[in-house]
Parts: sequence; C-alpha cells; structure tokens
Amino acid sequence: MISSAERFRLKKLINELKNVQGRHTELVSVYVPAGYSLINVLNQLGEEAGTASNIKSKTTMKNVTGALEKTIQHLRLFKQTPPNGLAVFCGNVSEREGVQDLKVWSVEPPEPLAVRLYRCDKEFITEPLENLITPKDIYGLIVIDNREATIATLKGDRYNILTKLTSGYHGKHRAGGQSHSRFERIIKNESHEFKVRVAEHATTVFLPNLKDLRGIIIGGPAGTKDDFVQGEFLHHELRKKVIAVKDITYTDESGIRELIDRSKDVLSEVQMVRQKVLMQRFMKELVNDANYAYGDDVSRALDKGAVETLLLSEKLDAKVIDELYEKAKAVGTNVEIISDDFEEGTQLWLTFAGKAAILRYKI
Repeated sequence: MISSAERFRLKKLINELKNVQGRHTELVSVYVPAGYSLINVLNQLGEEAGTASNIKSKTTMKNVTGALEKTIQHLRLFKQTPPNGLAVFCGNVSEREGVQDLKVWSVEPPEPLAVRLYRCDKEFITEPLENLITPKDIYGLIVIDNREATIATLKGDRYNILTKLTSGYHGKHRAGGQSHSRFERIIKNESHEFKVRVAEHATTVFLPNLKDLRGIIIGGPAGTKDDFVQGEFLHHELRKKVIAVKDITYTDESGIRELIDRSKDVLSEVQMVRQKVLMQRFMKELVNDANYAYGDDVSRALDKGAVETLLLSEKLDAKVIDELYEKAKAVGTNVEIISDDFEEGTQLWLTFAGKAAILRYKI
C-alpha cells in the first residue's frame, strides 16, 4: 500500500511533468517494468537515437537526440532494473527558442510497474504513474428521505457528489377536501415513485463501475432508508454491494459527510476516513492538554524524537513537507499528508498552520 507521503511525492512529480510542454514531439518518456532487462531498453533507445538523426528540423532533431542520449546515460547508472521498475523522463525545458536546457527526471515507483513504454511526444506520458496513486476502490454513498436524496462516491481522500434529487413530497399538509385515506395513498405513491427514481439514478452511476465498487452505504432517517433497502428498489447487482445502512439526520451534502463519519467501522481502510480518525485523535489530545504539538512546535518535537504521528496539510510548501518528512523518517514517525477536502483537513490548514502531531509523550 502506498503511504500518503509517497503518494504526495509522486503527485508532485506528476504535476511538475505535466507543466512541461515541448515545442514539437521532443519529450522522451521511458517506463521499464519490474523484472525487465535494462539492456533491452538501452538497445531500443540507441536505435531510436539513430533514427532521430533523420528528423528534418535541426532544432527538433537536436532536442530529441539530446534527450535520448541523456536518458541512456542516466539508465547506465543502474546495474539492473530496480525491484518496482523505473520511469525516466527527459526533455528540453528552456523557454528560449533554439536554446537547449535538457532536464531528466527519474522515479523508482512505490509499487511495481507493469507497463513497458517508450514515447517521444509534445508532453510527457504520466498516466502509468497516475494509475499508481489513483485509489482503485470506490464506495457508493446514498442518503435518502422522502423529500430529497444525494448520491455520491468516496474514493481515497475525496468524495464526489454525483446526483441530487428532490421529490416534491407533500408531507403532512393535505389540500382541502381530500379524505385522509386518499391523501395517505397520494403521499405513499409519491414516496414509492421517488425511491424508484433514486434507484434508477443509482443504477445509472454505479452499475457501469461495478467491478471497482467495493461497497454501497445507505443512510437516512430510520423509516425511509429502511424501506428503500428492504423494498428491493435497487438493481439486484447493487443490492449485493450494500455493506452498511446507517441512521443519519441529513440527506444533502452534509448528509454525505455525516454518513462517511458514521461509517468508520466499514470504511477504516479508506484514506479520508483514516485521516479523519487521526485528526480526531489529535483534537482529543489537544482538548485534554495531553500529547500534542502543532505549528512551529512540531519541528522541535520531531528533533526530540517525541512524535508518534505527523499530520501535514497537502497545502504546505513542498519543501516544508520534504524537510519534515525526512526528519520524521529518521526517528520512525508515521506521516500522513492530509487533504483539505473535508472539514478536519481544512481545520488543520487554517487553525494549526498545516502542521500537527500526536506525541509519544508530553513535552
């Protein structure tokens, strides 16, 4: 499993690579899969360098052959392919036309690469690296009452609202002249039709992703959500995916957040839930005036080896994160890079200057 620090570093590299644009097809991307021979890769790149000498544009030819030669030189630094494979990127980053400034990036990925690729293009090929840091498991979230419903997905450290629905439900107010029994039938039909509509939307958004759908969690007031689950409104394949049903108060976006919070027991492996739990642990230490540090005190606590878990906002400057990560690594401290896409993550950034720590002991 990729740690949040590894994910952050890889994400930073990907963003840097994406910001480089070649004037022509002159940016070289090379992926060497785990267990593949570097000799074969070097031979292929040598042949490509020979072919590149036929490029008509002298500037493009110079940049392509230069990038290939620099990539070859870099690969020769390795005696063999690293355990998880290797990705190398090289190209001219000069902003001045006709001026060459070749730069090489190299990464040994935290998980095995399965892709073998060579490409010379106007942009670097980053998709295989992006696939490594993209959470593969998706959780479906549905919150529903008689008046509204919200359908969302949870993936890694982010939830995504897919659909918001309203029913026009009449509730307890009936028009004059209607008998009580007739009114009850009307609202019962409205409720039934709304549940059918919600289930149809759930089918539309979840069924195409069934393979990656780890589970579905449904929340809402007791009666409505239980009727929705027990009434078999959902597609039979989606019903098999229901892993939890939770009592919650709201059914808008705040209801989705409430559902995630109430579902920690079944979502313990999900990045956002893990981060919420850690932030709540930190807040408990803070309230109890116990084992905590934040802001500038975090660095001093790391120097003393007192930090059990380091919590850093992903909005911090990358250099600051790198510096604190290296300190933490040296003393065996767990590091979590926290997104600000949820309330506790925002609080870390705004209230605690993006740096907090759960300590091994009070200092």
